[in-house]
Amino acid sequence: MREDPLLQPYKLKHLTLRNRIMSTAHEPNYAHDGMPGERYRRYHVEKAKGGIALTMTAGSAVVSPDSPPSFGNLLAYRDEIVPHLKRLSEECHEHGAAVMIQLTHLGRRTSWNQSDWLPVLAPSPVREPAHRSFPKEAEDWDIARIVRDYAAAAQRMQEAGLDGIELECYGHFLDGFWSPATNKRRDDYNGSLDNRLRFAIQVYGAIREAVGPDFIVGSRLVADEDWDKGLSREDGIEICQRLVATGHIDFLNVIRGHVESDVALSRVIPLGGMRSAPHLDFAGEVRAETKFPVFHAARISDVATARHAIAEGKLDMVGMTRAHMADPHIALKVIEGREHDIRPCVGATYCLDRIYEGHEALCIHNPATGREAAIPHEVPKSDAPGKKIVIVGAGPAGLEAARVCAARGHETILFEAASEAGGQIRLLARSKRRAEMIGIADWRAGQCERLGVDMRFNTLAEAQDVLAEKPDVVIVATGGLPNTDILEAGSGLAVSSWDILAGDAKPGDNVLLYDDNGAHPGMQAAEAIAKSGGALEIVSPERFFAPELGGLNHVKYAEVFAKHGVRVTINTRLLRIERAGNGLRATLGSDYDARTETRDVDQVVVEHATLPLDGLYFALKETSINRGELDHGAFVKLKPQSIVANPDGGFRLYRVGDAVASRNIHAAIYDSQRLCLPM
Repeated sequence: MREDPLLQPYKLKHLTLRNRIMSTAHEPNYAHDGMPGERYRRYHVEKAKGGIALTMTAGSAVVSPDSPPSFGNLLAYRDEIVPHLKRLSEECHEHGAAVMIQLTHLGRRTSWNQSDWLPVLAPSPVREPAHRSFPKEAEDWDIARIVRDYAAAAQRMQEAGLDGIELECYGHFLDGFWSPATNKRRDDYNGSLDNRLRFAIQVYGAIREAVGPDFIVGSRLVADEDWDKGLSREDGIEICQRLVATGHIDFLNVIRGHVESDVALSRVIPLGGMRSAPHLDFAGEVRAETKFPVFHAARISDVATARHAIAEGKLDMVGMTRAHMADPHIALKVIEGREHDIRPCVGATYCLDRIYEGHEALCIHNPATGREAAIPHEVPKSDAPGKKIVIVGAGPAGLEAARVCAARGHETILFEAASEAGGQIRLLARSKRRAEMIGIADWRAGQCERLGVDMRFNTLAEAQDVLAEKPDVVIVATGGLPNTDILEAGSGLAVSSWDILAGDAKPGDNVLLYDDNGAHPGMQAAEAIAKSGGALEIVSPERFFAPELGGLNHVKYAEVFAKHGVRVTINTRLLRIERAGNGLRATLGSDYDARTETRDVDQVVVEHATLPLDGLYFALKETSINRGELDHGAFVKLKPQSIVANPDGGFRLYRVGDAVASRNIHAAIYDSQRLCLPM
């Protein structure tokens, strides 16, 4: 601890932060009616228990009613938020972590048709494509009102016992005045940099007057919009220096880029396959030029990179925000010399895509995140007598079942037909861009090995193999196989997305890919085909393609498709395939009209998810105590299973993940946790 740069305390004004690790502001959409209730509080308290120095809540809490929540934002303009935040801050303080909050007026980055249905407000009537609202240009009385709203919100945060606040200044109302891309005004709030900063300085001045000299106030701000019509690096550095010179702020939390589109947003918040910590050096330059405390977060997902950021003097506090969704105990594990136990962030960006689609944030492979009231982040040993548990299948569901059962203290045997663990994870990780996803399997395999799971690879387990172990519980996690038999005729002439990804079918020169799943498998196959040089048309019955992907994950596929001239056809179904000379003829139809059309191609790929590989399950069903029946009430409440449908049975039988039905990685892992934690 004495030597690790990450574990050194940092003094910010009067506040001593116990190490250099923080979680930057984000909105997980756990609020209830705009208030940070139990779920929200437990999420942040878990990070405090895990040793973090500073957890920044909200992303952002809104200061005015005409800034309606766009991401499940907290409502900082309501007095009733104070007791909620007071309890949150007190509990985090009990565990040694500081707590701050991010405040904002969302400006044009929201929608008018919600909450009080007030017009969206911006410095100028420049539309933001992501939220599609045409904003009203702020009048003088709007500006004066919002200055007061910021000051009042800051006072509420101080009253709640928080350690400080920061203002969100990228893509929102406040910094909308700074950028020539969004400020088209013809008054004293545009023109010179003094004019464009006028509103921000009014806001910071009002806040400082309201909270006094000792309360910590910072700015999370864009210091370079990386945009030909936006703020330049020189502009951004000058803004930073001018804000510092006011004496009203205590730290800079630096962002590089803009959020005008999904593509731009993906560069601000990079996802898997993109460069690690792409803006770290830039943040270090801001620190060097301002000689002021600088925080930063952007795909700093591993301890080594975070340590480098501090050791090289690039940052004062390093944000590991998505990494803490994967594992909120990072700092504690570093302190205890258990870095190898840290559950890795694999860059899936499932968390953010869910937020931007209006859902709550969930980690793709840590179902405890956001569910702390029910699911522990560290699996406790069971007080019940040990059982012998046999699990078949070492994909994500089977690996998680084995990990949890072994951690509970049960004798655990894991059968896997392949030579290594991973299941479908190994297939998707063949794509270089998604290679980090293998961490989902590798981390679990490592945990299983440490916990003493008897892992038997290259074993295609049949019923007699399972019964020979005389198990108390059998969990079938055999996954599924592609379902291509969905056409009126000619299904046998199609290949699956798996065939393309596994290399069992070489991409054709002229390919039609029918995606009736809308998730990663079809898109990954399409990406592989496009990169192979063949002509490709993606056909989907949906009104937009790949609806199961969020905006950030959509970006990288769309870039490939645009580069390679991929044709995308929506509102269209593949009806049948037939041979036509040396090629294939695909007949297409629509739900909206009786007409059909054809495509002559040399390959048809069908993506229609998977059907359960359930032969083993049904072979064992009639000899099990519960005949495979799952008590859903107990399952969702994490209570033990107790159904007895066959008193003469010798074991309990369950199935999880895609062996039940085609879903996703998170669902598979969550299945196993809900089943195995009560055992």
